[in-house]
Amino acid sequence: MDIQKSKQLPKILIITTGGTITMTPDSTGGVVPTLTGNDLVRSVPDIAKYCECEVISFVSKPGASLNWVDLLGLAKLLNEKLADDSIHGAIVVQGTDTIEETAFIFDLLIQSDKPLVVTGAMRSAMMLSADGPANLLAAVIIASSNMQSQGTLVALNNEFHAARYVQKSHTGHLHAFSSPACGPLGCVLEDKICQFVKIERKSPLAMPKNEIASVGIIKAALADDDRLLKNIPALGYQGIVIEAMGAGHLPAHYAPYISEFSNKFPVVLASRVPSGPIFTHSYNFAGSEMDSIRRGAIPSGLLGSVKSRLLLTILLSLNYSPEQIKTEFHERTEY
Repeated sequence: MDIQKSKQLPKILIITTGGTITMTPDSTGGVVPTLTGNDLVRSVPDIAKYCECEVISFVSKPGASLNWVDLLGLAKLLNEKLADDSIHGAIVVQGTDTIEETAFIFDLLIQSDKPLVVTGAMRSAMMLSADGPANLLAAVIIASSNMQSQGTLVALNNEFHAARYVQKSHTGHLHAFSSPACGPLGCVLEDKICQFVKIERKSPLAMPKNEIASVGIIKAALADDDRLLKNIPALGYQGIVIEAMGAGHLPAHYAPYISEFSNKFPVVLASRVPSGPIFTHSYNFAGSEMDSIRRGAIPSGLLGSVKSRLLLTILLSLNYSPEQIKTEFHERTEY
């Protein structure tokens, strides 16, 4: 579908994948994905003031059901479309459950520096004060502007965030997304962009062409035993992320497992705390961050466990060596 108002308007690619923004009630009263990309664009006539649209309904799924086939297919499509000189920028519309992860994957894999915005909605299309139309219009305003070389952005509730730092921080509020490390990069007010912060985008990685690596996440908890740890080697993971307490601390009985695992596959040390980095040289008890790093764990910097898992998955799928993986984590997660 093309909305044409003026040849001088930028052309924006809008790709929809489903999510709450596309959901309407079924016979049970629960909501399911039903609306297409064209349906969404038609519901926001003001889009025509800012751009011409090329709309693609890629899949129709809840965000929680997106998989690597979907995501790599989306990344390939975005790379192809954004290489077209006639396309000014792109928007991906999806479920909010996994926006922080999907946006981070795009930030790693999209080669173009053209504006790329990911958006969705916290309220389904038929709910009172549904936020989807406003979020889509804000994403259009951002993608139609001169927002090049800022990496993938996430836009909801009139704010936009860097994919590297954004996280879903509430299950139901409209202001569900935050960036504890730096706050939002800016907002859309009176149909204009007000930007507070600019961050440098890291260089993109190559698109994986091999089978996608399998990486697991383990979350440490108070008085946890080692039943899960004992079974990790038999599960076939090619890498793991351990979600530690505080600044990178684990129960003392984790220590020998860190040594064992690090000799077999990469082990990344992240924190279960929503904000703040993994420390590297403050604590030195058994299970501390210094102890785990000395045993071979790779500190995740400011990246949480889910984004650390995605970065490690892509690096392993690109056949990076252990030393290359350590270097990439250091350069991409430093603070």
